[in-house]
Order: sequence, then C-alpha cells, then structure tokens
Amino acid sequence: MTDDLPTPAEGLVLTHFLTVRDVAVSRRFYADVFGGQVVLEENPCIVKISNAWIIMNPGGGPTSDKPDIVLTAPEPGDPVSSFLNVRVADIAAFHEQAVAKGAEFLTEPIDRKAEIRCYIKDPDGYLIEIGQATGMARGVFADRADPPGK
Repeated sequence: MTDDLPTPAEGLVLTHFLTVRDVAVSRRFYADVFGGQVVLEENPCIVKISNAWIIMNPGGGPTSDKPDIVLTAPEPGDPVSSFLNVRVADIAAFHEQAVAKGAEFLTEPIDRKAEIRCYIKDPDGYLIEIGQATGMARGVFADRADPPGK
C-alpha cells in the first residue's frame, strides 16, 4: 500500500490502539501536539507520528474475533497499567511547543539522572511519558527502586 499506513512489506510494525470517547478531539490532539499526520480520519482513525502509528476508535462490545472483550476509554481515577513512552531529542523544545499547542503537563520536565522526563494526559486521560535520555546516553542509569515494603 503506502508508506503512510502501518502495512509492512515484510516482518511487522508495532502500532498502539486507543479506545477514545471522541475521535475528532483525540485525532486533533495527536496530530497537533506530536506533529502527527492523519492517515485515516475514522473507522479507525490512524495518525502517523514519526515512525509509529496511533490507531483510535470508540469503545464497543465483544466481536467475533474478541469474544467477551469490551473496549472502554479510562475513567478519571482508574489505575494506570500502561502508558505511551515518547522519546524526544530536546525535551525543553518539545515541552515549550506542546504547551503552546494546548498540552497540559502534570509537571515541568524533571531531571531523573538517567533521563529528563515529564508526563501529559491525552483528552481521554491516557498517560504519556515524554523523555530525553541524558545520563543514560553516557551509561548513567536511574537508582533502583526499593522493593515494596522496604
């Protein structure tokens, strides 16, 4: 097909699917904040961002190929079990540009020794980590977290 769709000539490509409440709002967010290219507007919506694709559709009930599975967007207060992890070359520049486009970050970028990172949420509440490898690029890694209960 085309290089703009996640259709590999061989092997595989990895995409990320998001169940969204309002396709138009989410499509605009990913296209604007991340400079994504809208490949398909709906059914499903596909936004190409750099070398990856975000696929979005509203939720729904089970289908013949996924029986007993219901897709829903997260609700406020839901625990987070996964998130998008975006790596940028210049986090200060990305942060400034994203804020100018309306992105609301949970905090300013914070230096975590191995990387500088911060988080935003998309219109449906999906968590997105924005990070820039700093120390990690020189072999300096984050301190290990203590196991629970210590």
